Amino acid sequence: MDFFSGIMDVLSGIMTHFMDYCYGVTQALGYPSYGLAIIMLTLIIKLILAPLTAKQIRSMEGMQVLQPKIKELQQKYKGNQKKLQEEMSKLYKEMGVNPLSGCLPILIQMPFLISIFYALRSYPYDPAYESFLWLPSLGQSDPTYIMPVLSAVSTFAIQKQMSGAQVAASEAQAKQQKIMQVVMPLFIGWISLSFPSGLVIYWVISNVFQWAQQMIMARSKNKGAKA
Repeated sequence: MDFFSGIMDVLSGIMTHFMDYCYGVTQALGYPSYGLAIIMLTLIIKLILAPLTAKQIRSMEGMQVLQPKIKELQQKYKGNQKKLQEEMSKLYKEMGVNPLSGCLPILIQMPFLISIFYALRSYPYDPAYESFLWLPSLGQSDPTYIMPVLSAVSTFAIQKQMSGAQVAASEAQAKQQKIMQVVMPLFIGWISLSFPSGLVIYWVISNVFQWAQQMIMARSKNKGAKA
């Protein structure tokens, strides 16, 4: 636990320095703004992690291609879960698809997500510039509840976008996925009620970036298929 907390302290310290740098950029431009600094920092992080996100998306698309065959196997071995898992493993091997390959990018991104969480949760804002748009303080929760709503809506949009590429191994798992599409956005919105507005801005911008990246990749794929 001490080792983990030590690593997180180092990473959050690095993120804090990046935040200071981004804020310095806004000062140099003549418009000091922590809000713009957070947006800038978020975009930098998402651009760095974009290749990993793209790999995750491609893995999900590969699973989506196999979805009709997986559904056939689910119907054929509906009462025999052991046989179903064996046949699905054979299918993945034959098609060269690894259902777990989409998990690695998520695991790699986790340290970034946790460190930015700690960095923004306790960031020492200058009181003279800690307000942004309608938000009186980026270090405090949004009294208008607009940011929590945006966090819930953006999370739902991402969940909905990714649901088309997610393949359930069983009907029970399919039901769980549908439940999570509703529960997760509500949970994120609920915890955003007490989170600092600066942290919620990071979450919303991250979701918007990922949504846009997936849309661009989908359109490029469609154009390539038509060509």
